[in-house]
Amino acid sequence: MNHQTQSLYSQLPSVDRLLNEPDMEPLLAQFGQHLVVASLRHLQQQARQEISQFNRLPEWSHNWIEAVGCHLMQKQRSGLQPVFNLSGTVLHTNLGRALLAEEAIDEVASAMRYAVTLEYDLDGAGRGHRDNVVSELLSELTGAEAACIVNNNAAAVMLMLAAVAADKEVIVSRGELVEIGGAFRVPDVMRQAGCKLVEVGTTNRTHLRDYREAVSDNTGLLMKVHTSNYSIQGFTSAVDEQELVVLGRELNLPVATDLGSGSLIDLQQYDLPAEPMPQNLIAAGVDLVTFSGDKLLGGPQAGIILGSKKWIEKIQRHPLKRALRAGKLTLAALEATLRLYQQPERLAYSLPTLRLLSRDAIEMKEMAAQLLSPLQACYAGHFTVQAEPCLSQIGSGSLPVDRLPSYALTFEPKDGRGRTLEALAEKWRALPKPVIGRIQEGKLWLDLRCLEDESELLEMLLA
Repeated sequence: MNHQTQSLYSQLPSVDRLLNEPDMEPLLAQFGQHLVVASLRHLQQQARQEISQFNRLPEWSHNWIEAVGCHLMQKQRSGLQPVFNLSGTVLHTNLGRALLAEEAIDEVASAMRYAVTLEYDLDGAGRGHRDNVVSELLSELTGAEAACIVNNNAAAVMLMLAAVAADKEVIVSRGELVEIGGAFRVPDVMRQAGCKLVEVGTTNRTHLRDYREAVSDNTGLLMKVHTSNYSIQGFTSAVDEQELVVLGRELNLPVATDLGSGSLIDLQQYDLPAEPMPQNLIAAGVDLVTFSGDKLLGGPQAGIILGSKKWIEKIQRHPLKRALRAGKLTLAALEATLRLYQQPERLAYSLPTLRLLSRDAIEMKEMAAQLLSPLQACYAGHFTVQAEPCLSQIGSGSLPVDRLPSYALTFEPKDGRGRTLEALAEKWRALPKPVIGRIQEGKLWLDLRCLEDESELLEMLLA
């Protein structure tokens, strides 16, 4: 070791000396001695590596206390950071899907703060069932006899299949054997639930006779899967639920439908594309319907199973239910969300998902006009900034073909280099509240459909 290297090592302050610095007291008060000491040791090791590899001190070594503060703040930052979702996808799976209504947020906070009657019957002071309140609400809203709540729709489908058709055949149209996000495949779920898949029909055409001819003594369920995440066009034919219910009644077989997204309202009244509703399938006689809580319903992540009391009770008794059941926070948020549906005239304002989906493009255009001038002034040196019409999507596999007219701010690099765009997107992702856009057609697009506080965005982008 040469003299210069020895000199650099000797400049590293001891942990004890740094802990006794007056400026260290606020960090000790905020983070506690254990975390501060661990951070100091980490930075010391980092400094030693810098000396060993490059024969120099780190750039931050002139102010150890500031470096410790920055390190601790970074380590303590939540992994679930709030972001600006300007991607153009409203129900973005990677960004948490549906935003909860304020009423749901309040109920979750209350359930976190206090003991609650999760499985406690106040009338009899005995044990109740955790799904009861939500089940009653869903029965009121959909006409179903009962409901079962689990932690997501994949769990709902698996539990339903395991309880109703374990060791039996489940007949599904070949054109409905979908794969959704995360490689979730209907055939795989059936296999895990202990069912035997029987495919009928072809990719584009399935007829009622295909189901009838496939029924055997070991058939346990006739099932339909709503193809919410893709569309087949041209010469197509599918069997609707009413036809399948008639066949099920004739053969004494239950009929189930997995809706995936599951909207409880007619979206067409808000000028949105139509989506099948659980209450219509229940009215048509379908025995069991499954769908998600955090998609078009606008609630928390949950899997909802609606249906006849006989089948729901069997599902509730299945051993898998305990492993897949929803916790008190999910149930609190779901109950509060469902209560909003009791006041349909206010839903477009009180439910964030519906509010964002039904926004008029003119509103986003006016917002873009307000943001344009200050952003042009800030970014004009390297980018051409414009306000342009665009198309948003609903997301999470819901109505993938349909697009919603929207407006965006676009940033096009004057040097024409894609790396310049990537650098800008990376810079925005590193902001205190990251800004998530999309790169398309040689531009970085900030779709304003999900933006409701333009002043906060402007503060971030001009910082």
